[in-house]
Amino acid sequence: MTQIDFPQYQSLVRTVSIGKQLPDAVYIHKSAIGQVPEELAVLALQMAKTFKIPVNKWNIVKFSKRSFKITFLNYPRFEEYAYPELQHSYTVDLQRLSVRKANYSKSDNPPILHRKETFVSDDYPHYTLFKEITNEGEKAGLYAKTRNIGFKKNWERLINTKGCFLDDAGRLHKKEVLAEAASSVEISASEIERHKTAIDRNKLSSPMQILARHGYFDGNHSVLDYGCGKGDDVRELEAHGINVAGWDPIHNPDGDLAKSDIVNLGFVINVIENINERKETLKKAFSYAKKMLVASVMVAGESVIRQFTPYKDGVITSRNTFQRYYTQSEFKEYLEDSLGQSAIAVGQGIFLIFKDKLEEQHFLFERQHIRRNWKQITEREARTQTKQVTKDLIDKHKELFSDFWETTLDLGRIPANSEFEFSERIRSIAGSHKKAFDALKDYFGEETYQSAQEARRNDLLVYFALGQFARRKPYGKMPDDMKRDIKTFFNSYTNAIEESTKLLFSVGNPQVIEAKATNAYKSHPVGEFVEGHSWVIPKKLLDDLPPELRVYVGCACQLYGDLDDIHLVKIHFTSGKVSLMKYDDFKKQEPLLIQRIKIKLRQLDIDFFDYSDEYPPPPLENKQLFIVRGKRLT
Repeated sequence: MTQIDFPQYQSLVRTVSIGKQLPDAVYIHKSAIGQVPEELAVLALQMAKTFKIPVNKWNIVKFSKRSFKITFLNYPRFEEYAYPELQHSYTVDLQRLSVRKANYSKSDNPPILHRKETFVSDDYPHYTLFKEITNEGEKAGLYAKTRNIGFKKNWERLINTKGCFLDDAGRLHKKEVLAEAASSVEISASEIERHKTAIDRNKLSSPMQILARHGYFDGNHSVLDYGCGKGDDVRELEAHGINVAGWDPIHNPDGDLAKSDIVNLGFVINVIENINERKETLKKAFSYAKKMLVASVMVAGESVIRQFTPYKDGVITSRNTFQRYYTQSEFKEYLEDSLGQSAIAVGQGIFLIFKDKLEEQHFLFERQHIRRNWKQITEREARTQTKQVTKDLIDKHKELFSDFWETTLDLGRIPANSEFEFSERIRSIAGSHKKAFDALKDYFGEETYQSAQEARRNDLLVYFALGQFARRKPYGKMPDDMKRDIKTFFNSYTNAIEESTKLLFSVGNPQVIEAKATNAYKSHPVGEFVEGHSWVIPKKLLDDLPPELRVYVGCACQLYGDLDDIHLVKIHFTSGKVSLMKYDDFKKQEPLLIQRIKIKLRQLDIDFFDYSDEYPPPPLENKQLFIVRGKRLT
């Protein structure tokens, strides 16, 4: 196996010039693996082979820049689909020589890939096509905000917001161009009866009520109701002495279109079937605002939309009017993309967009200002509600939370943001890694986590103990995740070295080895145990042994090497020896011993015994003793 330490690995990764470069990693298509430094390419291919990751189960390799890890990613539709979904990932920890697998094949919201041309070399057969796909997305404004586009649902929601849709190959099209052709209804713009969208009101509309609650109808602000319909809001405000004007292209085309402090665009743009006209109306309304625009639309989900006839990017209602229903987040994005300003939600489908930034700060401050009366001062204030991670929330995002919990158990501690692939997503749902962890500890049980903590600490002790055989690495050269481990489990590097040194010296005591083996056999009654003499175990059981026995066998491996082709390990209690047994085919009912290796730790010597014609291979007649439930023997 290629020997390479973390500083060497980091240095090699820094020299990689091909692939998609991100702050914490570089991603490369397997076709370009030959263009990275040879040592790095050999290491990646070697890890894939070592951990039996099939060649057809990965096509992207991720080299981490900040941790000692390589991840193999499988995007089965990389060639034929514009934005392929991640199906499997295999993260290899080069420090611990372990692999963690993740399966997204059944997820309805898997991670997806963008800018495919960045993963390949410029002579790749589909490079030009991939570049063209990226240009389409850039032209549609899909990459203006990249924070939330890494998952399928957010990506499709954004595409819908931009008035586009994806065809069967994932290519981008304007809804206005193709949706009409696909629509089951034959209707022209002139046949849509927009005038029917104006409704009679006997009280202020929702946007106007919100403005009133925030004190904007105190007589100090002028108001323009842009698209006032039949003018019910205008008449009500006039009755209260507010300086208000109204304009509507159908019901009041001669209204006064003057710049005003506040412009209301209430439930107007959602009834405009032409996408370009819709955006122009929004921009024109905003141009009349001195301080702010309040914009509102109808908000509805799929269950409502399915009741109507599809037309362009909306529906035709039973009254022969057009409606473009939005989700709350979708409308916010639409406003911000169209106007280039922040949109502040104040109600369902209702947003404020400030042109006057001082007024915006005043609004935000007043919004948070708690107005107390004397009675309130003498009472205990209600506790501020924080984001609660409930069982229902976990069940709703089960795959994400399960992946986070598995990562936590793997580390034996709460992952840092950089250690969990989907950190940003889980923080947006749970509030923080700590809140997610606290909830999952209750959900899955604290005992599981405590066991994981102990196992991880033991792993580290074994690692540092066996590391004494090599030149000790300075703390500053260690990966960040290892530094976090040291801080979490030992408090300091000095403590880690002291504990591991004590562990290493303890394995020279035969009484310690026998006592630990005896206790371990009671917990794992597998193999051939001879009291006072030895314990023969299947190799797969090594990871479950106490750290003393793992270090004892690990010392033998320092002399012999990896145990890749070994089937059974014999731990001698008193003689300071470890024997390794290799069989011809362990799947057979009675495998034949073909080689035995005796490692004498006290003499730092090894004896090899090969079984051939001169020494007939003895069969393993008690194979059933070495069967470990849940573990393969080979």
